Amino acid sequence: MAQHYLLKNCLLVNEGKITPTDVLIKNGRIEKIASSISNADGATEINAEGKYLLPGAIDDQVHFREPGLTHKATIHTEAKAAVAGGVTSFMEMPNTIPNALNLELLEDKYTIAANTSLANYSFYMGTSNTSADDTLKANDYKNSICGIKIFMGASTGNMLVDNYNTLDKVFRESEMLIATHCESESIIKENYERLKALKGELSPADHPLVRDVNGCFESSLMAIQIARQYNTRLHILHISTAKELELFGNMMPLKEKRITSEVCVHHLHYTADDYATLGYRIKCNPAIKAKENKEALWKALLDDRIDVIATDHAPHTLEEKQGSYEHAHAGLPLVQHPLLLMLHYYKEGRISLERIVEKMSHAVADCFQVKERGYVREGYFADLVLIDLNKSSTVTKENLLYKCGWSPLEGFTFPATITHTFANGHLVYGNGRIDESQMGQRLLFDRN
Repeated sequence: MAQHYLLKNCLLVNEGKITPTDVLIKNGRIEKIASSISNADGATEINAEGKYLLPGAIDDQVHFREPGLTHKATIHTEAKAAVAGGVTSFMEMPNTIPNALNLELLEDKYTIAANTSLANYSFYMGTSNTSADDTLKANDYKNSICGIKIFMGASTGNMLVDNYNTLDKVFRESEMLIATHCESESIIKENYERLKALKGELSPADHPLVRDVNGCFESSLMAIQIARQYNTRLHILHISTAKELELFGNMMPLKEKRITSEVCVHHLHYTADDYATLGYRIKCNPAIKAKENKEALWKALLDDRIDVIATDHAPHTLEEKQGSYEHAHAGLPLVQHPLLLMLHYYKEGRISLERIVEKMSHAVADCFQVKERGYVREGYFADLVLIDLNKSSTVTKENLLYKCGWSPLEGFTFPATITHTFANGHLVYGNGRIDESQMGQRLLFDRN
């Protein structure tokens, strides 16, 4: 029998307001929201006085590495880290081994998640230059698959899509959201060969010169041009440059947009100056770039040209992050700390609590048309996070839950602590303890 909870005296951050309230959780859902709720049926009471209650974050871009790369991470380990960080739902990428390029391989991942994921889950259908027909079979499952992922820049395995006919077909015939990684492969190769000839040995600071602003802009521009031709529902992932922001608008509500964008926490936090201290630990694709890009990203996030915040959580072992430029793998483990990192910027006065909730929960639910999640509403699934803004927390190796065992944020102190995380009404994380007695659920989508 599902546990019932009564959260007393919390400060609810939801739909643009902060309201003192009580919340009753029953049968996995939010039963009641009111200024005062009596405990008539013996629910477990949690005194949340002075704490803020948020809808669980929905991360629309993670790499949990299973199947095929489980020495780096598994769905179980990374979902555990996610819920400890207040991320109650995730959407995971298809560049596992084998690549998720057909419905059978995609369903294999859903089966693993059903058995091992503490967070709610969805998985993107992948595509390659030769798999457009298989990719488009996802149209029949558009209410149970988050979207189609297209790598328009170099990626793991057979997933670079640079054949225009393939792109044209998928953009033309997809009935669901297409999410793209936009970097021009030809510009990347040209930059790499030029710098290699000039310097011989490349350093971490060369990464944003190899994967430069123009490479991102040209690829994003191409994706948008094709999407406009067919009125495709396009979502461009991890925007990292000021120049790309020229391509996005804020003149209509998110629910009416056909072209949307995402920014990742590391592009809001780090700049190219940080390669000097963190080296290849912050090597990622697209690259962390010069600081003027970070400032432009913040501005665009707050004026709604950028729609959502995500992590692009992409763990590698520390050994894989070392060595030469060519050897050091690209990607950062981040899913345990995105909410805490944004709370750091809240304390610095850069973003409000209401906007954090909008960009990490509400807008993601609206962008992907997630069913009955992303908001604190009666009848919705009880995906909830309690935070204490009066208690700081520091990232240490010992409190990391990633299988890879490291974070670029080690030693960083956040001005807040996540005290409780509920997924489908289950207290999956409470005061530092994980309860693995109930798994998360498959995300469903409300698409016509």
